Amino acid sequence: MCSLVNSEANVTHDHTHDHTPAVTRQNERSILVSFVLIFSFMIVEVVGGVLSGSLALLADAGHMMTDAAALALAYLAFRFARRPPDARRTFGYLRFEVVAGFVNALTLFAIVIYIAYEAWNRLWQPHEVLAGPMLAVAVVGLIVNLVVLWILSRADTGHVNIRGAALHVMGDLLGSVGAIAAAVVIQITGWMPIDPILSVLVALLILRSAWGLMATSLHILIEGAPEHATPDMIGHHLRSNVAGVEEVRHIHVWSLSSGRTLATLHVRPDTDANAARVTRSVENALHDRFGIDHATVAVEWNAAEEPCCLDPEARAHHHAHV
Repeated sequence: MCSLVNSEANVTHDHTHDHTPAVTRQNERSILVSFVLIFSFMIVEVVGGVLSGSLALLADAGHMMTDAAALALAYLAFRFARRPPDARRTFGYLRFEVVAGFVNALTLFAIVIYIAYEAWNRLWQPHEVLAGPMLAVAVVGLIVNLVVLWILSRADTGHVNIRGAALHVMGDLLGSVGAIAAAVVIQITGWMPIDPILSVLVALLILRSAWGLMATSLHILIEGAPEHATPDMIGHHLRSNVAGVEEVRHIHVWSLSSGRTLATLHVRPDTDANAARVTRSVENALHDRFGIDHATVAVEWNAAEEPCCLDPEARAHHHAHV
């Protein structure tokens, strides 16, 4: 009597086993050009912040560093995704972007602490800020961010890396606007505390990005279930919408990297004769509803039915995986 046989559902389906995100030359070029522009101007902004004495510019440069890091990670993810899996790394190098993202988040927290410390000191001992150079650098920074956002909008905005990079750049636009506002206030009123005050606001933008990046990357690294595909959601959907599914148990679902979800689960069909059809239907449902490209389904055979009693297709499916 057989009660449980592991069955790799992927053997019988039509979906691809390629775990590499869609990569195009257009996406790579857009990311690379954007990175060069952002990184180059970040250096200019650091120099401008030091020369003008503006903490707001230095804070905005820190935020641009987050943009540059996000773009670099996106580009490296594209490049590493091209490397094929090997015997030691059966899923390739897709998790490189997640590890790098976690390290990047920790670095951003250090930047926020530095900006907050400097802002506190400047509130008690205001530094003179050269409003003219500060305004010029901030305006150019705004223009650079607008250009980068336009470049990214021409790429595949449905791709998780492109979308994430665009969100970073949109956040930096607010930093540039803040620096411009601080320069205008100083130029008109001479009130120096506006510089550290707005630098703290920019630091809060960095903190928000850093927290989200750390939470997301850590959740993936500890193999947490994606929000859109929890075990309860999957189990309920399969029981309610896939004909022939009698029971679903032992559901495990996790992200390999951003946008790449894997799952393993046990499925008991209503009758063993329907096992092959049910496993194909389950895998199609996982792909269509939850975006799971790689699902391993273990068939729990009904105890009252032996493989010898199955129809030829189900018997062949059973023996292929024993």
